[in-house]
Amino acid sequence: MITAYISFNGNTEAAFDFYKIAFGGSITNLQRFGDAPNGSQMPETERNKIMHIALEAPDGIKLMGNDFIDFTGQPFTAGNNFSLSIHPDSEAAADTYFNSLSVGGAVIVPMSKAPWGDYFGMFIDQFGIKWMINHRKV
Repeated sequence: MITAYISFNGNTEAAFDFYKIAFGGSITNLQRFGDAPNGSQMPETERNKIMHIALEAPDGIKLMGNDFIDFTGQPFTAGNNFSLSIHPDSEAAADTYFNSLSVGGAVIVPMSKAPWGDYFGMFIDQFGIKWMINHRKV
């Protein structure tokens, strides 16, 4: 199991609300920058941003994330440097995740039998995150 931590450009809450529905999960932790000990000293535009959020869903899926704040001097770059991989227990579950998460996104590889024999698909979701769904038949 891999728990991914994803930074978003100010739309973390919308992304996690979408993932919560797509995965049938729940938000287990949500903290805003304004709630931190020195949060009241932050610019008002930053206080409501997500400092940390965690989601748990069936099949052992766990995601964590936050809103990007430029404290490193580096600009935000949408998630083109990683993929999130899910390994559901059935083709039906694979199809459900694929169909739910790819809404508003771009399909790269439709769900189908892959050259290595698994049931596989890949897409970029509406938030710019690349996903791979892979069901291995036992």
